[in-house]
Amino acid sequence: MTALPLILTVFVACAVEAIEALTIVLAAGLTREWRSTFQGMAAALAVLAVIVAVLGPTITLLPLTALRLVVGALLAIFGLQWLRKAILRATGHKSLHDEASAYLREVAAAKAASASSRGRVHDWYAFTLAFKGVLLEGLEVVFIVITFGANQHNVGAAVIGAAAAVAVVAVTGIAVRAPLAKVPENAMKFAVGIMLTAFGIFWGAEGAGVSWPGHDAALLVLVPVVALVSLGYTVLLWPRPGRSQVARSSEKAVSS
Repeated sequence: MTALPLILTVFVACAVEAIEALTIVLAAGLTREWRSTFQGMAAALAVLAVIVAVLGPTITLLPLTALRLVVGALLAIFGLQWLRKAILRATGHKSLHDEASAYLREVAAAKAASASSRGRVHDWYAFTLAFKGVLLEGLEVVFIVITFGANQHNVGAAVIGAAAAVAVVAVTGIAVRAPLAKVPENAMKFAVGIMLTAFGIFWGAEGAGVSWPGHDAALLVLVPVVALVSLGYTVLLWPRPGRSQVARSSEKAVSS
């Protein structure tokens, strides 16, 4: 894989996580106070830096076949989870993820929380809210960067894609001072789920000893195949006029 496809894939995947982290940070900063929010962000970024410093060199020491087998399986599982949720949301079996609604929920919770200080942190609630949001979403970014970068022996390109995604989302969020509610997040998750699943299958099979025809060029076939299968499931699950409300309600209960 050349550097550009790697950068673009990591960019889109990390942008989704950055949007969700931005929603939490804005709710904490605008509702409570920015100083404690930035302290929570800084603490989370420090933890993530330590994780990258430890896991980055360690994972590259593993044999390439074992690395691709393990990472391929993890990526396939990760991608299939994103695809499942995206398909269920696209077909109405699961509520769409609405950043505006998520922002309002975080704001309501932040307003209701009592103020308390600990040490140099003036507002502990704002600190912990920002810390947990940035850390949880950041862990997924770290996972994407390390797995894609290590498999392609180009961690630098993966870092560029992730950094660009975080920078674009952060600058946009600062400019509009609001969650990016108009971004088609479910469509992005659908696309990222397809890419992660395809790469997971590709690398996992290579780790198991499969030799793909055309090597990396096989992804040009594998990605469309995964996309077509996913769209096929979307069509199969699409609500039909003749289906009863009871049937739809039971399916939603099963999917939740």
